[in-house]
Amino acid sequence: MGLSNAVRDIKTMRQVLTDAEAEARRAGEDLPAPEHLLVAATGLSEGSAHRAFGRVGADPGTLRQAIERAHATALASIGISTSETAPPAGGQLRPATGVFRATPQAQQVWQQAVTLSKSARPPGIRGAHVVAAVCSLTQGTAVRALAAMGVDPAALRRAALVEGGIEDAPQ
Repeated sequence: MGLSNAVRDIKTMRQVLTDAEAEARRAGEDLPAPEHLLVAATGLSEGSAHRAFGRVGADPGTLRQAIERAHATALASIGISTSETAPPAGGQLRPATGVFRATPQAQQVWQQAVTLSKSARPPGIRGAHVVAAVCSLTQGTAVRALAAMGVDPAALRRAALVEGGIEDAPQ
């Protein structure tokens, strides 16, 4: 990997992780989870995550609302109203500092995304790698949000692998 690719990877990683932390804080959560990584990936300017959603006919712009609905539905199932769990004013907690911290499931997703990026052609981390990693999950808010959007995780994973330079486009 050349120096310019390494610099690009560092910038992409910083952007995804910073945006995931901001997304978690916007939602009133201390730690980013897979769904926050997913939203952050779809916001990258390189566009591979966004294109992966497009390949399966889904609008990544509706992802945040699907996540909010998944949270609300899960809480309602145990008798908690979302008005009782509203995030702090402005949806902000104290700013993140120091080393990136995330839920164990988000750490697993991130590690898998980085592993996928190493087999990509050309190599390098892209939003599509995060999408593919999230789609390998079998439970959690991200899985429920994708289901609420009518997205088949296996189909989205295949699309993300294509966009991530790991598999060829279907004929």
